[in-house]
Parts: sequence; C-alpha cells; structure tokens
Amino acid sequence: MDFQSCVNIKKEWDIVGARQLGRDIAKKIGFGTVDQARIATAISELARNIYLYAGSGKVCFEAIDDMNHKGLSIIAIDEGPGIEELSQVMEDGFSTSGGLGAGLPGVKRLMDEFDIVSEQGKGTEIKVVKWLR
Repeated sequence: MDFQSCVNIKKEWDIVGARQLGRDIAKKIGFGTVDQARIATAISELARNIYLYAGSGKVCFEAIDDMNHKGLSIIAIDEGPGIEELSQVMEDGFSTSGGLGAGLPGVKRLMDEFDIVSEQGKGTEIKVVKWLR
C-alpha cells in the first residue's frame, strides 16, 4: 500500500501531531467538520494506545480514491507486546489504563471499517477506514 504519510509515535506530543495531520488529510479529501472530528478522535485513541502500551510505533494515512468513492485509510502499527485478550479489549467499558474504556470499541464505532491483527511479542496492527458519504 502506498501511504501519503506516517507519523512516528514515540512521545505524548506525537499523538497531537498524528491527530492534526489526519484531520488535515480528511479535510482535503472533503470530509465535513463532524467526520473530521470523528476521524481525529479515532486517531487520538490509536496513537495513545501505541504510546501507552507499545512505547513506540506509527500511524499512517492514505487517501483512498477509487471510481466509486473516496475515503481515508488509517493504519496504526507497533512492535509492542501485542494484545493478550483481543475479545476483551473490544468490549465496551474495558480499560487497562484507568480511562473511560471507550478505546478500540469507540474507534470501531467512529469509523466505517475496522480490522485488528495482534500477535503476542510481535505487536499490533489496526486498520480503519472512513468513507466519504
């Protein structure tokens, strides 16, 4: 896949950078302010998870433009410990950081497509897509 750009997540401030870049790309694609906010929220959650649980990783963005519709693909990749209980982290209200637990289920609700692959000791890759309506 050919990505427009990636933001490396190593420190807390990188979460803001990823969020801003994602919002800017979403705006260029033609998303309205409500969807831009949804996308930015999803990016924040994905980037924060990398920062909190993996220590480092990256969030990559790709504008999708096929003949039928436009969208934004976002992939969050880390080489952290992996997610032990995938089904558990996908439950509403589950939190390991003491947060609200909106986490990944929230990201899934905010976006149109959601796919997660996590392997113990190798890391996690989460791909989400938001389609322009």
